[in-house]
Amino acid sequence: MHELLALAIITILAVISPGPDFAMVTRNSYSFGRGVGMVSALGIAVGVQVHVLYAVFGVALLVTQSLLLFLIMKVAGAMYLIYLGIQSFFNTKALTLQEAADNQPTALQAFGMGFLTNAFNPKTMLFVVATFTQVVKPDNSLVLNMSYGAFMSFAHWVWFSLVALFFSNHILRRLIIKQQRAVDRAIGVSLIVLGGSLLFTNAANLTPPV
Repeated sequence: MHELLALAIITILAVISPGPDFAMVTRNSYSFGRGVGMVSALGIAVGVQVHVLYAVFGVALLVTQSLLLFLIMKVAGAMYLIYLGIQSFFNTKALTLQEAADNQPTALQAFGMGFLTNAFNPKTMLFVVATFTQVVKPDNSLVLNMSYGAFMSFAHWVWFSLVALFFSNHILRRLIIKQQRAVDRAIGVSLIVLGGSLLFTNAANLTPPV
């Protein structure tokens, strides 16, 4: 019970803290509506399982002990976030609600944005690895560990679905879209800063305790 409570608290605190997932779902929701935001939230939840799988099966140890592997993952994740940020910052097309409906991404594209944003996010890797090395017992069964991983994904899905529901509200969307360029630039800067900060993440912080 203590283990489950600790996992729940850590997961909830990690999920609600602002980051690239929040920025991406927010922008997709106010730009393209509830459906795109919700599918993006689902992509994030599935992306969490990438980190869970390598943590559960011990690949996390390899990643944390290999500076080269960590560097590759860190750079890939940072560049993807910076790419999204640049796209948002330099977006000059002012959408109307009708234009947003006509130009919204497909469900697969929306899912992919959510999945890639999370799967390439070393901060999620830090969270999952820290959780499995500090909270989850090494003698747990595979089923139990995967259940913990499923809870992490579920928590991400619930929170970011709520974010999508909030920012896709018709009245709020109308207000945000009127100020779209300013909001897009703010989100773009946030993503670029987040991506840039990942490049300075210390690999030593990922090393599991002995």
